Amino acid sequence: MCAFAFSCGVILLYRLTVLPPPVWLLVFTLPTLLWFLPNHLRPFPLVRVFLFGLVLGVAWSGLWAYERLQERLPSGFEGQKTAIAGYVCDLPQTGSFDSIRFSFCVTRWYGHSLTPAPNNTLPKKLRLAWYGQPEGALPGHRLRLEVVLKQPHGTLNPEGFRYEDWLFRKGYRATGSVRSAQPDPSVTCSLQCQYHRFHIRLAQWVDGQFAAARHYPLIASLLIGNRGHLSSRHWEVLKATGTIHLVAISGLHLGLVALGAGFLARRLLLAVSTYSMSEGSVRIGVFLAVVLCCTLYALAAGFTVPTRRALVMVTVGGWLLLMARQVSTWYSIVVALGLVLLLDPFAPLDQGFWLSFGAVSVLVCVFAGRLGGTGWLAGLVLAQGAVFAGLWPILEGMGQGQPVAGLLANVLAIPWVSLVVMPTLIAGGLAVALFPGLSGLIIPAMDGVLGVIWSFLEWVAGIRWPDLGGTLPEIAGLALLVMLVITVPIRLFRAAGAVFVLAWVVLASGPSDTGNPRVSSPEVRIWDVGQGLSAMLRIGDKVVLYDTGPEVEGVFSAVESVLLPNLRALGIRRIDTLVISHADNDHSGGIGVLVDAYDIGRILTGEPEAVREKLERHTKDQKLKSVQVQSCAGGESLTSELSLYFWQANDGLTGNDASCVLTARHETSGIEWIFPGDISAATESLYLQARESTLAAKRPAELVMIAPHHGSKTSSSIAWVSALNPDKVVYTAGYRHRYGHPHPDITARYRAAGAEAFNTACSGALTMTITGDTIKIEETRNQSAFWISGPGQARDQCKIL
Repeated sequence: MCAFAFSCGVILLYRLTVLPPPVWLLVFTLPTLLWFLPNHLRPFPLVRVFLFGLVLGVAWSGLWAYERLQERLPSGFEGQKTAIAGYVCDLPQTGSFDSIRFSFCVTRWYGHSLTPAPNNTLPKKLRLAWYGQPEGALPGHRLRLEVVLKQPHGTLNPEGFRYEDWLFRKGYRATGSVRSAQPDPSVTCSLQCQYHRFHIRLAQWVDGQFAAARHYPLIASLLIGNRGHLSSRHWEVLKATGTIHLVAISGLHLGLVALGAGFLARRLLLAVSTYSMSEGSVRIGVFLAVVLCCTLYALAAGFTVPTRRALVMVTVGGWLLLMARQVSTWYSIVVALGLVLLLDPFAPLDQGFWLSFGAVSVLVCVFAGRLGGTGWLAGLVLAQGAVFAGLWPILEGMGQGQPVAGLLANVLAIPWVSLVVMPTLIAGGLAVALFPGLSGLIIPAMDGVLGVIWSFLEWVAGIRWPDLGGTLPEIAGLALLVMLVITVPIRLFRAAGAVFVLAWVVLASGPSDTGNPRVSSPEVRIWDVGQGLSAMLRIGDKVVLYDTGPEVEGVFSAVESVLLPNLRALGIRRIDTLVISHADNDHSGGIGVLVDAYDIGRILTGEPEAVREKLERHTKDQKLKSVQVQSCAGGESLTSELSLYFWQANDGLTGNDASCVLTARHETSGIEWIFPGDISAATESLYLQARESTLAAKRPAELVMIAPHHGSKTSSSIAWVSALNPDKVVYTAGYRHRYGHPHPDITARYRAAGAEAFNTACSGALTMTITGDTIKIEETRNQSAFWISGPGQARDQCKIL
């Protein structure tokens, strides 16, 4: 009970938007003094135990979180060249633009008179990128670097991947780029430093021995957890087949090592000392051998968060099993959960934490209480079906789908990897380490066993599988029903449940409803896509999307990481009008992915030919034929309440000044929005002239403007600002981006006009709704977790607004 309550307390902390100060965390522990009262004075023993564990969990994780937040880069350091010394503390990986990306543990800061704020310390761990390094190699392990840093920051939207969450979870308290690097033997190499040096050398040895293998990226990933060699094609296949877990060293891999080590150790101990060792001594010897082998494998795999978590679970499970402890299976899971959170209080921020314990819990539910055994094939199918259904609600809650292909892929991939691939790789790796001359025989064997499974996964990924859609409550209900069908031994119930499940699958895989949820008044959402623009306007069941944000092919796409998760979370199934202001990448990135994913009524753009070219390169043929790409022109009513006006300077312009300008007016309240794309000052004057004949007679009650060209100094002229006199202005810019948007002169100009300013780099995504005749704006950052919006996390860049 206490371990479970402790785990609940640790998890509870990460639901808070404000982190309690350490003194309050200590005050919260005062009720636990009830633990030390005499028995006859202790009321409600179960409540007391639960309260003790819960408060202890909150305090434990809170103190760790507080300590991590105290590592803070002073704002004066941002954007300045800084000299540091330390060591590389993970495997460097090649990135886009000929870069090397790596973690760096700092042991010394040089040459700055600036000091951290009181009670703060300088960051100990950085995430760095060194551009212009096509060879992809660092000059050493202990280095002195000249870097340009900034505080942790990432795009912030209600749904989708949050880079800042990932940075906090990993302990990176600043990010930046390297300007120069040189070896520094004077850096003191602690035990942790020596381990990272060993792991890097091990990765280099694996590169040297197995780089010639056809499936070397998979070999490196499965042997030592080095996934840096996996290509985008690898990730596409693994994602499509739901088999990413196979290349993440976790419970499956350590479980196999534990089974193999336990089997061999027991045979060896029984053969060597049949009479001299008792059964209890043999069990202890086997347990120690299992823990030793699993620890060595975890160290070889980088001792990452999943491997550490799996090591704890294997150790707890092995102890209870080998020591023949007569306890419930759930007891071992709860103990493992408590130990994982005790050793790693940040684990709840990791999706793998929930999936690991979720999968184990599902398997325990299915197999722990069964009276009769199952054959290996039936057991495998049963386990895969239960895990597929059981984890589906968790994945849906995380904004991820559950690929149907995973049902088939995992049924064959898991036993093949477990029984064939992993033994071959481990035995082959050890053989090459002892006898290097055998590599010529070992590599073809590795390629052979990996080639079988990879060909199978590519085949499965190429099949056109149905998309099973549903709301989170529907999916959770289906998962519960599947678990009941598997576990309740009543034939009639199982038959009826199976029929219901099959009927739901048939209905869910049929043509999906293309209708959108209705909203009573206009809602405008401006997504945080970094240096770029994407906004959505909807009223009733009509949806207009303005621009799609930036994309770096093979690296990042705002459509995939921001738009798709957020549109799906809102229940959007159809986009009536997609406006692409112009074809620049920061406004039209990922358009092909969006067109493939959604039914789109039409596309309006200032550069039809360029947008059509993009679609031809990236969109499936059948989707391309069904969508119309039209020039930007004219005005219309989206509904009786909302009018849209599209304007473009002339057809001869290209680039920024070809932007399609959208003006939306809510006729009831008189509130107006202007989406001007990237037009320059010269084109702004043309828009003002055209506006005289369309909207000038209807002075808006309140005007919200998206700053042209992200607040560039080439836009937002004095005439533009004074003529329109906006009540609110929104800058859509990247945090400390190299272009320096918004320009200080422009922010000063809007400020002098009395406009209330917002910046997506500081506020995150903005949601605008109409209440009565006024507009209400919600900033995502104000509703975010404490490590994003907590005390001391205000963005200094926002002060210029």
